[in-house]
Amino acid sequence: MLRTLRVDAVLVQAVIAGALSFAHLHDLAEAAGQDGWKAWAYPVSVDLLLVAAWRRMRKQGDNRAAWVWFVIALAASLGANIATAGLLDLNDVPAWLRILVAGWPALAFLGGTLLVHAPTHTDDEPTTPPAPAAESEHPAPEPITVERAPDSVPELPAPTPVPAPIATPAASVSVPPALLDHARKVADAHRAQTGTPIDPATLRARLGVPAPLADSIAAQLA
Repeated sequence: MLRTLRVDAVLVQAVIAGALSFAHLHDLAEAAGQDGWKAWAYPVSVDLLLVAAWRRMRKQGDNRAAWVWFVIALAASLGANIATAGLLDLNDVPAWLRILVAGWPALAFLGGTLLVHAPTHTDDEPTTPPAPAAESEHPAPEPITVERAPDSVPELPAPTPVPAPIATPAASVSVPPALLDHARKVADAHRAQTGTPIDPATLRARLGVPAPLADSIAAQLA
């Protein structure tokens, strides 16, 4: 009996709170320029968003999105209650509040859509692993291995050594006459400075040419 009375008291309190909040939201929407049926639709929108967020929180307590939308809807409801308590002149509503009230339907629709279509993960899903496949009544016969006596391995002739390839001089690289004349001047200058003929490595560094071309130039300058 006591349990029934306590539940009834909670229901009565919920009805009173819902009716007052509904009236405050209606008055605030009407003061913000939403007259007629539009003023009555605003409290319905706020309450529906509250219910949708609460249901999502009941299914998934750690759902941050549900908590965010619940706080947004609760702030809208509490804000209307506080604004209509004499702290706001309903005959001269500020512009920012008119913009907030006018944009609320789109915000509420977005929140309700995200809450309804968000994936749910309940604990009722079976977590038992699938049953293993039934083993065959007749196990497969083990493979029979037959040991064979080692056969005599015929002796193979020793491999004949392959002669190493004879190094052949690299093919001569054609040198442009202008490059050859320039190389000759560089070689003469090197000889005048050091008293020794220029080597291919130094010639390659001075001319900035590849090694085969430097070797070919050095061979023609020798």
